[in-house]
Amino acid sequence: MRNKLIISFSALFFILLFTSSTPIHSSKIYAQSSILKTIVIDPGHGLPDPGAQGAYSNESDIALAIALQLGKKIQEALPMCKVVYTRTDRNLPNGLTDKNAANRYRAKLANDVHGDLYISIHANDYETGRKKVIDGYHTEKYYSWSGKGSKRKKVWHTRKVADYHYEKLPGTINGTETYIWAMNKNDDKVKFANDSKSEFAGNDDSSYQYDSPEAKILANLRVQKYFDNSKSIAEFVQEEMGKIGRVNLGVKQRDWEGIWVLQATAMPSILVETGFICTPSEEAYLNSVAGQNEMANSILNAIIRYKAKLENINNSTLINTINGK
Repeated sequence: MRNKLIISFSALFFILLFTSSTPIHSSKIYAQSSILKTIVIDPGHGLPDPGAQGAYSNESDIALAIALQLGKKIQEALPMCKVVYTRTDRNLPNGLTDKNAANRYRAKLANDVHGDLYISIHANDYETGRKKVIDGYHTEKYYSWSGKGSKRKKVWHTRKVADYHYEKLPGTINGTETYIWAMNKNDDKVKFANDSKSEFAGNDDSSYQYDSPEAKILANLRVQKYFDNSKSIAEFVQEEMGKIGRVNLGVKQRDWEGIWVLQATAMPSILVETGFICTPSEEAYLNSVAGQNEMANSILNAIIRYKAKLENINNSTLINTINGK
């Protein structure tokens, strides 16, 4: 009975701790959720995995360009925040060649540096259909049989044959959407939110055992906070993108392939689909210096608003402080 009471009081303590609107800056438990010290920026994909393909560019290069812009802006505007990149060149992280191994590395890196926020940058795509494009023609020989019995023989002919390839039809959809992990994946996220995450970060180990019931309670509470904070900054990203004229496609929960890193990172985490590379006007915008700068600024503004919310300070006060006013 006494043990049950201890567990109940422990659970109540952590519930009060994690639902308090005032950040407890001296609390090691709350610190990674409430104080934005380390931001992990993840440019999606990386060669030999180029991601989605446009008419003349690929997702991997676009994600890298925007991510590097974003990191530079964070360092200038929020020098108190450490920026960690999962990659800084065109290749997959850490010299890897397998994209699944690269995703495991991304998650482990983010957890090892005790990131407080994980932002993955991508470019969107969808199936638009394909058209057959004729490149030219060549002639080829073929034969048919003529006659019967002993008089049967091959008769040779020639015909003109097209050389062709298939091209993806240009898209028409445009806009930005931001993903968080789906709530039905919370159990996966909980594994990586345990205090001893450094021992298994980056591993998809469903057999992980908690040291105590209290540890599991704490991990669940922490993940709920991660989810709420992820949703908050995702909404801020979308709102800021709308301010620069981007079509706001909303915040969405995602649990299919390619989103595993959001579940495996022990911190609030989002994936920003900046635009549709399959749409000609979007591809041009995603590749332009102006477009990349606008999107990086929008994400930075979202981070500033998120930081203000975490630290329970007025957003305009924070922006004025950053601008030296």
